[in-house]
Amino acid sequence: MPVTESDRELGQRIGQRLRVARHRAGLTQQQLAGDRYTKAYVSALETGIARPSMVALRYLSERLGLPAGHFIDESHPGWTRLEVDLRLAAGEWQSAADGYRTLLDDNPDPAMRPDLLRGMAEALNRLNRGAEAVPAAAEASALYEVAGRSSDAALARYWLAYGLFLSDNEPESRRILGGLLDDVRGGLQVEPDFQVRVLTSMAAVESRSGQHGRALSYLEEARGLAADLDDRRRAMFLFNLAISYREVGDFEAAIRAGLQATALFRAAGAIIESAQVENDLALAYLAVGQVTRADEIVREALRQIESSGDERLLAAVIDTEAQVALAEGRLDDAVALGLSAASHAERSGNELTQLAALRTQARALRAAGRSEEAERRFAEAAAIARAGRVPNRLREVLRDWADLRADGGDHRGAYELTSEALSVN
Repeated sequence: MPVTESDRELGQRIGQRLRVARHRAGLTQQQLAGDRYTKAYVSALETGIARPSMVALRYLSERLGLPAGHFIDESHPGWTRLEVDLRLAAGEWQSAADGYRTLLDDNPDPAMRPDLLRGMAEALNRLNRGAEAVPAAAEASALYEVAGRSSDAALARYWLAYGLFLSDNEPESRRILGGLLDDVRGGLQVEPDFQVRVLTSMAAVESRSGQHGRALSYLEEARGLAADLDDRRRAMFLFNLAISYREVGDFEAAIRAGLQATALFRAAGAIIESAQVENDLALAYLAVGQVTRADEIVREALRQIESSGDERLLAAVIDTEAQVALAEGRLDDAVALGLSAASHAERSGNELTQLAALRTQARALRAAGRSEEAERRFAEAAAIARAGRVPNRLREVLRDWADLRADGGDHRGAYELTSEALSVN
């Protein structure tokens, strides 16, 4: 029997709602599959490639604590706007992205569309999926402008610039951010920390372009404005500032800002945010050769994050542990920790951390002389980087991979990888 367009639409709708419900329940695809189905089958359902039988749908819906009708009722939105916004505010980026997409697919009030698009753009950017965020942010900005909502349009343009930056389009990102900075300096009223965020983002663009002097001047201007923010916003600014300093190579400044951010987050009882800062601090200490201090801090971050149950961040912290082990020459530990980080990242859908963990494993395997295994890990990391359209990460992997091949005397293979790295855009 031929598959009709309505069949495909129903399959996609069921799959989307299964995915949203699974994320809300905190289950991996393997856990949802249980002992009756496979992870691959659940994946096929969620992507709309397959449609479940009623037997399968009843089984899966029972495991999710929902009636089967939840997934096939066309009038059921699966999310409320308030719930999705709360997920975004709580840092549950994947759940928020899924929720916004569901609400958009259900054809809400046209007046709500730009708000949903902007929210989805932010969530996608937070997931480092800039190429997907760009069209949503661009449409939101255009709709806000038509409605005369200048402040909201500015926020949408900020996420558009962010997505372009993640897509390695620094010139266009710089142009948009420069225009936003001019607007704010000219009196445009947006959120209290908006100008600080724009300045910090400008610093990141200039840093990646090699203009470190300009980057630092933007950071210092942002620091002067941050004193007027409340403690939590100031903590978040200092966290972003620490990341920016680390990216421009000023690791001492990164450590100072990170320590200040940690203190503020701890005072506010923000466990996850505190752990995020400590993880970044550990990377900064590692970069300046203070390996023992990096080890102490990442262990504290791990202790905090294990109590929160946030598997996405747990994957990142374990990868930092693996990098510390590699720096200390504990190569077997580095390989094992990298494997653990990659597993947590895959289960939580954190592809960027999975990529980073595979790269860490490959570097440790190379150092241990296990070249064939390192070759496989680099190949896996490169495949994720290519599929995820993250050019900067792909360049890093290809360069490390080329060094491995050069070590083994495969100079032609090393040349091919280096050439690909140079051509990535």
